[in-house]
Formats: sequence, structure tokens, C-alpha cells
Amino acid sequence: MEIELKYGEGHLKLSLPDTARVTLMRSGELPILADPVAALHAALDAPLGVPPLEERPRPKTVAVAVPDETRPFPLKLLLPPFLARLRSAWPALEPENIRIVVGGGLHPQPDSAQLARILPPEVLTGGYTIVPHDAERSTMSMFGSTSRGTMVMINAAVGTAEFKAVLGMIDPHQFVGMTGGSKGVTIGCAAKATIEHNHRLMYSPQAFVGNVDDNPVRQDLNEAGQLVGIDFAVNVVLNPLKQVVGLLAGEPVSCLTAGSRIAAKIYSRTLDEPYDIAVCSCGGYPKDICLYQAQKGLNLASRCVRPGGRILLLAACPQGVGDDCYYEYVQRFKTPEEQMEEFARNGFRMGAHKAFLFSRTISRYDVAVHSELDAETLGRCLLRKRDAQTILDAWLAERPDDRVAVIFNANTLYFQS
Repeated sequence: MEIELKYGEGHLKLSLPDTARVTLMRSGELPILADPVAALHAALDAPLGVPPLEERPRPKTVAVAVPDETRPFPLKLLLPPFLARLRSAWPALEPENIRIVVGGGLHPQPDSAQLARILPPEVLTGGYTIVPHDAERSTMSMFGSTSRGTMVMINAAVGTAEFKAVLGMIDPHQFVGMTGGSKGVTIGCAAKATIEHNHRLMYSPQAFVGNVDDNPVRQDLNEAGQLVGIDFAVNVVLNPLKQVVGLLAGEPVSCLTAGSRIAAKIYSRTLDEPYDIAVCSCGGYPKDICLYQAQKGLNLASRCVRPGGRILLLAACPQGVGDDCYYEYVQRFKTPEEQMEEFARNGFRMGAHKAFLFSRTISRYDVAVHSELDAETLGRCLLRKRDAQTILDAWLAERPDDRVAVIFNANTLYFQS
């Protein structure tokens, strides 16, 4: 059996014996929106839970929060018509009073090259105010604290705007449940302390992929968005080919609720019995742009493997490890158990939390990583580099009756018993 999985901006081919007990786990299918721009305008005509833009008084300033390049939101397709709709609704609104805030949470501040890759030329040269977010250095606006104690500090370019909008994706997240809604502001454009406090809630048993109803991490973000006063969201649901299958506009929580139902139809699978081996692709670029991002695929794939089972992670990682705090921290430890003990003693820290999530998986499963990263770098991250075909052959030669799950989009496909 020949299989082809996404890997970076290309594909990786693997061979499995015809006698192997293999289940191919692909995402579900929904109709592709033939004209996403037309769908955007239809959603803006009848937004969920709020009046249309045209029925609102003209604001003096507008902020539009958008994701960085680690999220495949179709900015070049949808941002220009959204901006055009804002200016059509409020003709006296000048471009310089519209702030495009590019937020990636604790990711490095986007530089001019990244901005040129993700923002359309007509936006870069259209007189808009472009603001790259920096979680540690940007000027912040304060919005009090949530009921769970998260102090809400948001980039002032968003916080001081009279009208606040966020563009983002709704897809599964390993402890937020689903992305989307207010997250592009309350994480994407937030201060480091805000992000860290929110993410401390990941220890809750209810903080798991797909859960948005009683997930404390997600509920905290919803509440933070209400404190900030996010007026409007545009959320898309993409299939694994990055094609738009759902588009919603309106009040952020309403968009999140409706969009999560669409996302679950594509990315949720029922698991009757755990597998012995999982071969998992993160879904290619940008899902495997760096090791920091690829961890999500490892986490979600582990949910379909028996304790002590084997996981082969395919993650190109062209941008390396992806987070200096994580990399500097994880190198201090010789074993995942040692790292988890330290983390439990000293509490939640961003960067360190990623090491904990990795360690929690590699302490329970036999994990191999096929990557462009070198073996030494992966070893410092407590991971072992292996050639995908070689290790897969060895595993199946040792136990040819093992049940194998081949997961084509491990960063988003999740399993429910």
C-alpha cells in the first residue's frame, strides 16, 4: 500500500505492507463555498447577533485584528472586500483611521517580509495603519479581569479603537476546544501575562479539543472578548485543502458556536478501539511550519493510540523550533519525566507549557519524528529523529499484526470515544 501525506509545502510517500491492518483517517467533506467573497457579503448583510455595519453609527477609528502566517486564513481573498465594506458602510472613514493589527500571540512580531507575504498589496499600499503585534513590547490597553482572574491587556491599537473587529479561523485546538470567536484579539493581540494566565486553565479536565461548551479556557476567552468590547467577528471554517466551507460574521460567541458545529463535521471522528501505531501528518505548511506548531498534531494523534503505542510524526519544520523560550527551557532536562516534575513544582509558564505538552505524550508513547530539523536539535527537545519509512518498516517487522492509523491532518482531526 502506497500513501502520500502532506509534509511542509510538499508531500511524503510511504509504503505499508498490503497485509498491514491500516485505517486511513481523513477529514470529512463539506461543500466548498463557490464564491467566498459573495458569502462574506451575504454574512455581512445578515450578521449573527448584531446589526449590520450599515446600521451602526460611523466610528472615528476602526481596528481589524488579523492572524499571522501560522494560520491559513485567506487574508488576501477576504480582507480587501471586508475593508471595502467598512468604507462603504461609513464613507467618511479615512484609511489611516483603520488599523490592521497582525497578531500572533506570543509568536515573534511579524517583520516586513511576513507582512508582505500575508497582506494583499492593495492593503499594504492603501494608506491603512499596519500594526504588527508584540506581546511583550506593544503598548497595551487594560480591560480589567475575567471572573477566572485573567487580567485582560490588549494591544492599544485594538483597545483604543472605537470599532473592534477580528478575522480568524475556527478549527480544533488541543485545550481551547476550538479557535475563532474572540481569540484573534484575546490571544492574538494580547499581552504575555494575559495569554499565560488564560493558558493556566489548560489543566482542567474540561480543557480538551472540540469542547467549547464548558471549557474554562474557551469561556475565559469569551469573557475577555466581552470585556474588550469586540464588536464584530468574521470567522471561516477551512477544509484540509484550505478551502472555505463555512463563513460566519457577527457577534464573536455566536460565530464561534455556529462555526464549531461546522468544524466538528469535518474534523471529529468516533474512536471505537485505540490503535497500536499512528502515522500522522500535521497537514503540511503552515501546520508544520515549526516544531512548536507541530506539537498539536502529536497531541491530537495520541488520543487514538493505546498507552505505550507508537506515533510517527511527520513535521517538516522549515522555520526550526519556532519558540526560543521553549527551546531554551527544554534543553535543561534529560528526560520528559524530569521536565514534568519541574513544571509541576514551579507552575505554568509559556514556552515551558509546550515542553510539558510534549513530555506528557512522549512519556506515554514511543514517538519518532521525521523532520528537516537535525537530530541534535530534536534530541535537545527530548525527541528522536528517524527516517519515516525506516522506522515504520521496523515497527511492522517487529509486530506485523499491529493496527495502524494513518492520520492525514493530525493538527485538526480529533477523536471522541
